[in-house]
Amino acid sequence: MQKRLLFNSKLLQITISRLCQHLIENHGDFENTVILGMQPRGIYLAERIRKELEKVLGIKINLGYLDTTFHRDDFRRRDQPITPNQTKVPFLIEDKKVILIDDVLYTGRSVRAALDAMTMFGRPAKVELLVLIDRMYSRDIPVAADYIGRKVNTMPSQRVLVELVEQGKKDNIWLMNEAE
Repeated sequence: MQKRLLFNSKLLQITISRLCQHLIENHGDFENTVILGMQPRGIYLAERIRKELEKVLGIKINLGYLDTTFHRDDFRRRDQPITPNQTKVPFLIEDKKVILIDDVLYTGRSVRAALDAMTMFGRPAKVELLVLIDRMYSRDIPVAADYIGRKVNTMPSQRVLVELVEQGKKDNIWLMNEAE
């Protein structure tokens, strides 16, 4: 298996800072904005984004974890059942601006499921998508991110491996070529 480094720790921090500055430009004081991290891996990036925003703005920002397991269109089509993750949204999103965060945007199916799952917590005024990696030219559903760390042209045989300190690893993001 071959792998190529897309982000090291320093480049990742610069990218996260840039994404946070862009969020601040568009959301100001975050008075009417909440963050939802998509389970399982988007929550780690969401935590990092919230921490950086709170440091810069000096305020508390609402963060929730959203599990999409039972909203996925392939939920009943798998040989092995999917194990659900915890949904933790301790606030209503009714009439709020929601920043949905995931680590990698690939086919768009997880984002579609997240939009369905969000309706249990109210009807947001607006939903924006932030992703660290946008795997271009791979959508099954017409979904586009509003905030992107990096666009990467990938083949179906490749995958993106995101390793973050919050997961107990060293900050690295890899493009992996699967062995044939």
